[in-house]
Amino acid sequence: MNVYVENGVITELDSTRTQADTVLEADGLVLAPGLVDMHVHLRDPGLTYKEDILTGCEAAARGGFTSVVCMPNTNPPIDNTDTIRYILEKAEHAKARVYPVCTITRGMKGTELSDFAALKAAGAVAASDDGKPVANAAVMQAGMEACYKLDLPVVSHCEDLDIIAGGIINKGAVSEALGVKGMDRTSEDTITAREVTLAESTGTRIHICHVSTETSVALIRDAKKRGVQVTCESAPHYMLLTDKELLRRDANWRMNPPLREQRDCEAIIEGFCDGTIDAMITDHAPHSPEEKADFEKAPNGIIGLETSFAASCTALVASGRMSLARLIELMSVNPCRILSIPGGEIRVGGPADLVLLAPEERWTFTEADIGSKSRNTPFLGTEFTGRVHCTIKGGEITWQLKK
Repeated sequence: MNVYVENGVITELDSTRTQADTVLEADGLVLAPGLVDMHVHLRDPGLTYKEDILTGCEAAARGGFTSVVCMPNTNPPIDNTDTIRYILEKAEHAKARVYPVCTITRGMKGTELSDFAALKAAGAVAASDDGKPVANAAVMQAGMEACYKLDLPVVSHCEDLDIIAGGIINKGAVSEALGVKGMDRTSEDTITAREVTLAESTGTRIHICHVSTETSVALIRDAKKRGVQVTCESAPHYMLLTDKELLRRDANWRMNPPLREQRDCEAIIEGFCDGTIDAMITDHAPHSPEEKADFEKAPNGIIGLETSFAASCTALVASGRMSLARLIELMSVNPCRILSIPGGEIRVGGPADLVLLAPEERWTFTEADIGSKSRNTPFLGTEFTGRVHCTIKGGEITWQLKK
């Protein structure tokens, strides 16, 4: 098939015409809609020594992403229209489209609701206090009801901070062996259950962030069977890595939620395969090398935009658990559907946001493949199956693998 693009828009499919100003040969590759990551931290404004909008989108382009959705725990938080305008103006020159998420509460303090109508009008595509979850159930319910009236999706970071109480890795045999405080899985599971209950009682759509436990998968699966308006996401590291990796005492394996156990990895894979989990995300969370140097004091988070497709393809497609088409649903189609943003399809009249993939290519991830300002990844030196060869945003090549 030939795909023709003009002025950033797909103009023809399956045409016999062969003339074009620029021809990109793609023999042996798969053309797919540009990938969409609905959960990233660009650290801009306020924390740009870790990442900024331009470098974060450089990392995105290298990973096949044409759109990213940025979380609001910046400095200041995305609780005002000025910050949204700043992000959107800076993103005009970026290699990926950037969609801001606004806060549920002002200053992410968990008390006063944000002005959702103004924030949505300014460009917010969802509301979340990700990184600092809403502790008060009454406030969360009020926020969900307010967002429901505006058709603004609510995205929940499910974590009970009282249960976490200073834990830094999954609570279990590994945390005991290391002599560090663990993060009990009930922290995630209880708030997942709360959000499902609130969604069921209010009729509001709720999207659950970075699911990491087998119980949360089961709770969401059961809720979907009852018709609750709940969707959810998880990330490649929750399929491929367990908390045993922390025995090396390297903070590049620390994130939140933490790496869990093998039974949780299997539950996450099953959730992706049976449709319980709707979207593959990275939770791209850059930190400086200095911040990650101390295992016990380091902030949580890893980068993931450059490795997301490769890691997901390795875990799900190369293993025979899933088709490539289904993976593209998780990484492009579904995020666009959940957030009602453009993309996720290849059609005449649609945006020319595209990616060329080699799903069977084996390669090893190195520092030379990183576009982010930060290097906090657990995947350096990992051999993957599945590689991005070219990313096209609005008809322009934003990244291409050098041969």
